[in-house]
Amino acid sequence: MAPSPHGRPRRTAFLLSQLGSLSASRFAERTRELGLTPSDAGTLRWIGRNPGLSQRVLADRLGAVPSRVVPLLDSLETRGLVERVRSSTDRRNYELHLTGAGQALLGRLRDVAQEHEGELLAPLTPEESDELARLLARLAEGHGVDVEAHRDTGR
Repeated sequence: MAPSPHGRPRRTAFLLSQLGSLSASRFAERTRELGLTPSDAGTLRWIGRNPGLSQRVLADRLGAVPSRVVPLLDSLETRGLVERVRSSTDRRNYELHLTGAGQALLGRLRDVAQEHEGELLAPLTPEESDELARLLARLAEGHGVDVEAHRDTGR
């Protein structure tokens, strides 16, 4: 392990892992207050940004097998947040859309996400936050990480 400029071993990957875990658990707490899981939140976000996408495309974007996405969508549909509409171009497929309630909840979720990010980055100055975002985006790009997708590692 290469030493830092201060002579101590760098532990960057470990710290990223620790902060990722902290961030994920705190975000899960916040989404739970909205009656959502982080998977629900990610799914609502994807459908909100891409109305009309198919279940297969959604599964691909989430990095999940389609059979894992079906119960998630069933749950969101039962709660009146998502609707499946038969595709007008391919009658074998359904397009996914947020309902009015889903749109409203997505708006609340955006507020929660902003609060979450603000809390997580509170120890940094605005300039440091910008630099961290730039460096993390560069790392993500260098490793082929889709910054828009939260990949399902349980695949």
